[in-house]
Amino acid sequence: MNNKIIIINGPNLNLLGEREQSQYGSITIEKLKENCTKKCKELNLEVVFAQSNVEGELVNMIQESRKKFNGMIINAAAFTHTSVAIRDALELFKKPIIELHISNIYKREEFRQKSLISDIVTGGIFGLGANGYILAIISMHKLLNNENR
Repeated sequence: MNNKIIIINGPNLNLLGEREQSQYGSITIEKLKENCTKKCKELNLEVVFAQSNVEGELVNMIQESRKKFNGMIINAAAFTHTSVAIRDALELFKKPIIELHISNIYKREEFRQKSLISDIVTGGIFGLGANGYILAIISMHKLLNNENR
């Protein structure tokens, strides 16, 4: 069964609940992880929830995921707009990838409106707050079970 996914979170997402609540809401990363784990359990998905502020660590996570996981949900955060290294690693994944952003990057500053990964991922969820993670999990479950085709 295709039921192992990874949820990767980029820089500053460890400070959810503390930073810019008008953009990101009041949920903490711990509560977000709890919510995601619960939804995955309901859908019989195994999940690893990861976060790093370091670009190279994120690249390593993505590369290592190729052999361990059937799908990936990634909120690359600020690296969405700057990291060719993360883009290149994602291109090697060759399995379903959902790009996720808590805020709507297309309604923010001009420099945040360009995603270096949108054109290589399977799909994206933007601006739906922390609930976007739950929607991404549901969508990934459907992708892995060929229900989105």
